[in-house]
Amino acid sequence: MVKKLIRSLAGKPNPIVHIAFQDGRFQVEGIGHWRAYLRDPYHLFLTIPWSLFLGVIVLVYGAVNTLFAFLYLLGPEDSIANANPDSFLDMFFFSVQTLASIGYGAMHPTSTYTNAIVTIEAMVGLVGIAMITGLSFARFSNPTARVRFTKQAVIMMYNGVPTLMFRTANERRNYILEANLKVYFLRDEVTAEGHALRRFYELKLVRDNTPSFSLSWTVMHAITPESPLYGETSESLVNTNAAMIISLSGIDETVSHVVHARHLYGSHDLKFNYKFVDIFHQTSKGNRYIDYRDFDSIVACKMSETYANS
Repeated sequence: MVKKLIRSLAGKPNPIVHIAFQDGRFQVEGIGHWRAYLRDPYHLFLTIPWSLFLGVIVLVYGAVNTLFAFLYLLGPEDSIANANPDSFLDMFFFSVQTLASIGYGAMHPTSTYTNAIVTIEAMVGLVGIAMITGLSFARFSNPTARVRFTKQAVIMMYNGVPTLMFRTANERRNYILEANLKVYFLRDEVTAEGHALRRFYELKLVRDNTPSFSLSWTVMHAITPESPLYGETSESLVNTNAAMIISLSGIDETVSHVVHARHLYGSHDLKFNYKFVDIFHQTSKGNRYIDYRDFDSIVACKMSETYANS
């Protein structure tokens, strides 16, 4: 455990990848954890939470000023005018003024040694400010999608055909233009030669794109004999560690950038013989509205005996 932690913190890739299934969800340990990106600092600073990002900046800022404060203390006496040569705080705050190019004028270097250290610190300050500004801008400008998916997907009869359904909604209430959605079905299979593998299938959707995605979208896949889901049951999905990966992309109208959203349904999230509660309603005056309080709500329904026994 100690060696594994040291390897992770050192940014060295671990040759062993652990794969696990939890509540029907396929998981690869270590993927997405910020410690895995220590060997890629730029990606690391774009990945860590804002609180940790700001904390690292404060820590590095304090450490740099502390280092230069000690360097100033090593200089000749009275090398900084109007500063106590034995005061660490005076040297620290002089370093802060130098690093930020504040220059109040009360303290200033008077020796060649101090001027040399000031020159180095000024260069460090310029590079540091440029890096922090660039990273902060990159984090702020990174386009993200606020897309919500139902907690579960259902399989029910629709127009006489067993159909997989789930819902998605745009939480920003703006438009995602040219939205495209793909659904991949995953399960464990064994070939005729006895080789175990993880097979991916792309499910054919009734509608896989929309010119403008703003409110709600019910995604449907007809389970015909050609579908990899045909004949599947709740038990068979669990036994094969089945899962579904949802990938949605489109152009955010507000920022004119491509945004992405991803969701995963485990085998326990696929509910047979259920349907979604209707969220579209109409008032007595003919006005229509959407009630998102029932967005995830499902109710039991009957399935055809033909499919249930297939």
